[in-house]
Amino acid sequence: MQTISRKPEAVALSLSSASKKTGLPAALWALTIAAFGIGTTEFVIVGLLPTVAEDLAISIPSAGLLVSLYAMGVAVGAPVLTALTSRIPRKTLLISLMALFILGNGLASIAPGFYTLVLARIVTGFAHGVFFAVGATIAAAMVAPEKRATAIAIMFAGLTLAIVTGVPLGTFIGQHFGWRATFIGVALLGVVGLTASAALVPNNLKNNESASLTGQLKVLANKRLLLAFLMTALGYGGTFVAFTYLSPILQEVTGLRESAVSLILLLYGIAIAIGNLAGGKAANKNPLKALLWMFVLQAVVLLVFTFTAHDKVWSIVTLFALGGLSFANVPGLQLYVVQVAEKYLPGTEDVASAFNIAAFNIGIAIGAYVGGLVVVSPLGLESTPWVGALFVLLAVLVTLYSARISRK
Repeated sequence: MQTISRKPEAVALSLSSASKKTGLPAALWALTIAAFGIGTTEFVIVGLLPTVAEDLAISIPSAGLLVSLYAMGVAVGAPVLTALTSRIPRKTLLISLMALFILGNGLASIAPGFYTLVLARIVTGFAHGVFFAVGATIAAAMVAPEKRATAIAIMFAGLTLAIVTGVPLGTFIGQHFGWRATFIGVALLGVVGLTASAALVPNNLKNNESASLTGQLKVLANKRLLLAFLMTALGYGGTFVAFTYLSPILQEVTGLRESAVSLILLLYGIAIAIGNLAGGKAANKNPLKALLWMFVLQAVVLLVFTFTAHDKVWSIVTLFALGGLSFANVPGLQLYVVQVAEKYLPGTEDVASAFNIAAFNIGIAIGAYVGGLVVVSPLGLESTPWVGALFVLLAVLVTLYSARISRK
């Protein structure tokens, strides 16, 4: 009982002591907790697409726009808002972002119709974009250089843990108590994230030197960074051609019951968590080389899923492999962008990181949109995996070209 009644300062001190033993700062765990809430709201809609579509009397591809437009909110908000908030103290900014996150999910829970729900998703996406852009650079700056990819992976582990527990639980709640109950629950997660940030994040976090407008434009004019952003959009977004419509695929193509979807999402999330941490370790020394092999394997598994989706056993096996690969590239992609910005455009790390977060979500938006086109075309649901594999194959080619100019 004494543990429950401890003040936030005491909790922070306790976690700080534990962090010293592991070599990781307590603030990193606060970022992970907040990422958990944000990750849940981003991906829980995947498991609720049929439920939302039925309740709002819209089609499955139309419901898929809740994924695409959320991602576009992140993509637009991340670079613009990160630049505009560069002078705000990091702790104040993080707490403000979590407040915006709570507001967005609260609005979603009471949305009277589809368009209000879309607006709520876009508002929440704004908070998402800035949080991960700034959080990645904070995480990387708080540890030794050789642990930077690992630190980023730990922060993004909050995202993957959300897929392991938050998304299946949110899907279960939405299926049994209505999708609005899910968004209420996610808003409460935001309250926990805000509290953790207030208790654990130090007040003296140093702001990165803010880039001028000219410096920010230089990020978009740098060939190496543009290739990295393209690599991110194609490699990460390729999976979402199929993942966005995973719930309909499992029910209509594989033949599983709706109640089984939450369990499959749980297994998928466990694989993502494993792949994320493994990918972070693999990318510590040479992120570009590690990314190349990750993309190759990801494309192969997506292609295989086209054939195994019709079998209840092999579809689950393939999805576990796909889950392990689909997020394994995240730490390496984020680290590579920060490294390139540090080397060629010092002072633009936050902005470059923000543009890469935008690239992640542009990939999601395009992948989800293309997936919707495939679903309503004669190709149908079962073709979404191999179309996604084509996206990732393009990422392989971009990675090879990036490696070539890096050697020069």
